[in-house]
Amino acid sequence: MAQEKIRNFVIISHIDHGKSTLADRFLEMAGLISPKKMHPQFLDKMDLEREKGITIKLKPVRMEIGYNNEKYVLNLVDTPGHVDFSYEVSRSLAAVEGAVLLVDATKGIQAQTLANLDLAQKQNLVIIPAVNKIDLPQADVEKTTEELANLLKINKEEVIKISAKTGANVNQVLARIIEKVPPPKQENINNFFRALIFDSEYDSFRGVIAFIRAVDGEIRVGAKIKLLATAARSESKEVGYFNPGLLKQDRVIAGEIGYIATGIKEPGLVRVGDTIVKEEEVKSANVTPLPGYKEVRPMVFASLYPEDSSEFEILKDALSKLKLNDPALVFEQETKEALGRGFRCGFLGTLHAEIVSERLKREFNLDLVISTPSVVYKITDQKNRERFIYSASEWPQSSEIKTAQEPWALLEIITPVEYASGISEILKNLRSNYIETKYFSSGRAILVYEAPLAEIITNLYEKIKGVSRGYASMNYKILGYRPSNLAKMEILIAGAKEEAFSRIVPEEKAFQEGKNIVKKLKDVLPPEQFSVALQATIGGKVIARETIKAQRKDVTGYLYGGDYTRKRKLLEKQKKGKKLLKEKGRVRVPPNVFLEVFRG
Repeated sequence: MAQEKIRNFVIISHIDHGKSTLADRFLEMAGLISPKKMHPQFLDKMDLEREKGITIKLKPVRMEIGYNNEKYVLNLVDTPGHVDFSYEVSRSLAAVEGAVLLVDATKGIQAQTLANLDLAQKQNLVIIPAVNKIDLPQADVEKTTEELANLLKINKEEVIKISAKTGANVNQVLARIIEKVPPPKQENINNFFRALIFDSEYDSFRGVIAFIRAVDGEIRVGAKIKLLATAARSESKEVGYFNPGLLKQDRVIAGEIGYIATGIKEPGLVRVGDTIVKEEEVKSANVTPLPGYKEVRPMVFASLYPEDSSEFEILKDALSKLKLNDPALVFEQETKEALGRGFRCGFLGTLHAEIVSERLKREFNLDLVISTPSVVYKITDQKNRERFIYSASEWPQSSEIKTAQEPWALLEIITPVEYASGISEILKNLRSNYIETKYFSSGRAILVYEAPLAEIITNLYEKIKGVSRGYASMNYKILGYRPSNLAKMEILIAGAKEEAFSRIVPEEKAFQEGKNIVKKLKDVLPPEQFSVALQATIGGKVIARETIKAQRKDVTGYLYGGDYTRKRKLLEKQKKGKKLLKEKGRVRVPPNVFLEVFRG
């Protein structure tokens, strides 16, 4: 296919605005999927994506579309919309020249719409604006069209009004992509081969499969390849396109999106953002790396431990394979006395952490102990040395701390005006600072606050969605570290410290935090044969307590008639047995309890 007939683009929007449904219509129009095999959100392959109704992983697909009696190749990368997966979006944008900006006509422009648009404009992509869900009775098409036109500083007539569900006007989107999105640069075909890795996955037979945007030259099967960042060398076992599965080809040329089966069996050697070149061309000329990606900075940390300590190596291998197609996941080995060997993992948010935990359980059959999510704190000790604290287990004694700091973020919430007061009430309880209210358009407002990141990651998104009936949205940017009065809260279950539940809390909210977690544990922990005390402590002082009552068993049920002393003896024997269990027994916390507490 000649390069002037190639178009590379993404679909970007806020979560649940119809990206995957629009991708379905594109696949149908390209004839890639038969009607019998078609199902909603076809590109969302993971069960988790279907259950939660969100896109988690970017997915590339190559489509051939006829337009004005000519055939064009359109390479689409379907992207996530949730703030926790914005890094997936940034990687997709680096591989394309254009973006369809999709806005839900029933909800209007939302926080992640603005954030994703900003990313696309920084990459100098051509923006194709479209208003979706025009078929719904509650859709305010004209108002949303006007908002989008004002945002992009264009005429309203340039905004395409579509229904991804019914397919109305979707052909206009494809036509606009072909007309407006520029093709790859034609002269690059004659250069030495260079390709940017924007994603990858592991195959037990073909090794790491690198998802690439070929920028220069061409690559064929059997070529000797080198990865410039890691200096790994191998041979291209297979090359091809996404159709939407892997479709083997003879070659992939400059301007195309495709894959290379590298044959490399060590996942850490193939990194997203690295440049693949031909080994002989590196030797004969100075082949420079392509601009990669900004290094991801995880802001939420949690520790993952296998419940069965013998599965440590399985967990290590599983995390390495997950990192192949989730480079925002960061992990390093750690050891805790109570839990054994595990990993401290960095995530972009709590949803990201939950998804990774669920994938480890489902895809690798691992039962995990998961610590409470925590942000990165900064302390200065009495000798004026700075330290970063990634988990509660690293928190020093209060006498050793001179100052403690926590990360703050600028929070922007877009909401219909009628829900603004309810959202403001939620934010008042977050130790937040009100900055301003901006009116985006008639009937909508942007609430701007500063708040500690720790307050934002603990289900704030769900609370805002709840109070606004799903109409409000949020986005945040890290501001830096600010001083705070912090303390380490520990949780005791039947007198034994459970390190996984320890957390760093602001002193003024310690009682409420302690009360919340012991109450949650009371609800989710199964009862034992003896009563179980749940305690939250700070510095050895109990600040909150709940008790799980003993599971009762009728030991006298089989008796009939006779003297009461027979029943009394059995009851006393049961009482002694429960006391012995309580003294010797340790409460086992099932894996699902860690996840329930993690979710809050």
